Amino acid sequence: MEHRWLPHLWGLVTPAVTLFVLYIGGWWMALPLVILLGIYPLLEVALGTSSDTNVLQEGRAHNLIVHAHAVFVPVVLGMLLWRISLDGLTFPVVGGILSAGLSNGASGIVSAHELGHRRPNSPSWWMSRMSLFSVCYLHFTTEHNHTHHRHWGREVDPTSSPWGRSIYAHILQTIPRQIRGAYRARPVDTRNSLLLESAWLVGLMFLGWPFLIAFLGQAFVAIYLLEFVNYIQHHGLRRGENERANATHAWESRHLLSRWTLMELPLHPSHHLKSSTRYERLGVHNEAPKLPFGYYGMFWLALIPPVFSKLMKAQHVRSLSLTD
Repeated sequence: MEHRWLPHLWGLVTPAVTLFVLYIGGWWMALPLVILLGIYPLLEVALGTSSDTNVLQEGRAHNLIVHAHAVFVPVVLGMLLWRISLDGLTFPVVGGILSAGLSNGASGIVSAHELGHRRPNSPSWWMSRMSLFSVCYLHFTTEHNHTHHRHWGREVDPTSSPWGRSIYAHILQTIPRQIRGAYRARPVDTRNSLLLESAWLVGLMFLGWPFLIAFLGQAFVAIYLLEFVNYIQHHGLRRGENERANATHAWESRHLLSRWTLMELPLHPSHHLKSSTRYERLGVHNEAPKLPFGYYGMFWLALIPPVFSKLMKAQHVRSLSLTD
């Protein structure tokens, strides 16, 4: 039997490497930055795309992989705080903070998004909460499940960005809007989550400012990464209040490296059309607009708003012409 789950083990390389370099210390702690931001965008282009989405091998393997991502998030955080206890806030440790943030952002997106759609209060659901707590973003599951999946592509959705909005402007407005949206959907749960996160931050402050700064630093990077993904997944794809959602309202990417390391997250239209579908069963939709690059390449493009906007609009026109 073909082990179609094997490529998805690649996604666990990032947290594993991050954990190792935080353990050994020194300038090695910047290695995940080189891998994710330097090597992966180039490798993503070299590996190309694939439309192959035959139902992957079902069962334990895919489930174990997503839970492994969830476990890595607090473990990487714990290793970072341990490194701070040894070295304090040195320049190499700053590299470790950024690396931990990238790792916890990538693994956090994968695990929190996937497991957050599992049955509420199940062990998998609580592991999603653990991942989000590790980056101070507990409201995500509530907002994502109760607001985003209802209003994706609409103006009222705080995570769907219109044409012309930069990633920087998007980050500044989406986070407070998402917190408000989560509070409206589940006020008691959201209030308790914010109180728990606040208590954790106060505890870190008493433990020492270096610990608080390191935690907030990795959380900021992780949150930025999560919101960057939200930003590109629906950018410019608006639908009316009474318009039925379809695959044209979400961007799709078939780049293999992004699919393998992010557990099919780039097949976003398929996820939205049936949110209960597990990642190994997601499919492609020819009518969906296609991102010009995978998620790793899009990271750099989003940092340059004029180039990003021009390229995305041109790609949207091209996608429309291919489906006509």
